[in-house]
This record gives sequence, structure tokens and C-alpha cells, in this order.
Amino acid sequence: MKFKQPLLDILIISFAAVFPHLGFIPLFGYTLPIIIVIGLRLKYRGEKFSDIGFSFKKFSFKALLVGAVSALLILGFMQLVFFPILNKFVTFSETDVGIYDFIRQNIWSLIFMITMGCLVGGLYEEIVFHGFIFTKLEGMIKGKGRFWISFVITCIIFAGYHIQLGWAGVINSLVVGAVYQALFLYHQRNLWYSICCHGVYNTLVMVLVYLEYL
Repeated sequence: MKFKQPLLDILIISFAAVFPHLGFIPLFGYTLPIIIVIGLRLKYRGEKFSDIGFSFKKFSFKALLVGAVSALLILGFMQLVFFPILNKFVTFSETDVGIYDFIRQNIWSLIFMITMGCLVGGLYEEIVFHGFIFTKLEGMIKGKGRFWISFVITCIIFAGYHIQLGWAGVINSLVVGAVYQALFLYHQRNLWYSICCHGVYNTLVMVLVYLEYL
């Protein structure tokens, strides 16, 4: 039984990371079966979503404010410092990100994608990756370094999940994902801090894409 529990968690983690890229369910419909599977897994273990850091009761204006300010700072750092320096050493080939063209179609496309960016990018991805995956990895890995090993593996999985954005997008997701994870952990494992940061970050990026600054 002890062997079966970690194996099941590994299978669910793999499912959450790979299934959305298979294209079986259009748009963002993949979120529902993944959340259901995670919910059933938690229930089977006698756990709740609050055990991985998510609870509606934990939401606060402070979480929104800290998340928004953090999003502004990390976006500014990535666009004005990190990538300008990295581009001096590495040349990234342009990736055809079809979602950018959709965002630029009209204001309604932008509003729709901002909504999805907050619900899917912010809420869903934070619950799945920095809540469920990190918590389960931390429980599976033994030894003194399990916290940092779990942290690094979660960041890598999160970055790989964004492979459709090209290598620049993967690197961006690796760094920004580490910030989301750090916010969650620093604030007593309250996912609302990373959810708000992630949602505001996505919103800012989409507005910049719409205005053709990105």
C-alpha cells in the first residue's frame, strides 16, 4: 500500500502535466477532469483542497495587493532586466503563439483571454502545480533536502507545461513559476497570494500583447 500511494500521485501529476497538451478536449475544458481527479485523490486520502493551500476563506485584500505588486515587479524584471541580458548570450527562435493573434483580434477576445488567464492560469494552475504537485512531491521525497528538491522539480514541471510558448516561454515560466511558489510558501502556504500574482501577471502580459508591446 505504501508503494501504491506515491505511484498513484506520480500518475496524477503526469496526467495533469501532459493531458492538456493532447488536445482531447477543446479550449480549456481539460481543467475540469484534472480538478475532478485531484479532488477524488484528496478525498480518498481523507484530505481537502485546504490541505494543499486552497480555501475560499483564506482570500484577503492583502493577498490581492501583494500578488498584484509582485506581478508588476516580476514582469518588469523579466522584460527590462532578465531577458535583455539573456538575449546578449542566447538567441531564441520566434515561436508562433496562435493565442497572441486571438488576443489581438478585438477587445472581446482580450476580455475573454484575461478571464481565462485568471481562472485557468491563476486559479487552476496554482491549485494543480504549486498546491497539489508540490505538496505531494514533498510528501513522497524523503530526506533533509526534500523541500528544495520538491521546489525545483515543481518549477521544472511548471516550466515544461508551457513548452507551447517556445524556449523563451519555458525559461520565463521557470523563473516566474519559482516566484509563484515562493509567494505560496512564504505566506503560510496560502495559494491566494500566488493565484493573485499569477492572474495579474497574465492580465498584464495579455494587455501588452493586445497593444502589441509584446
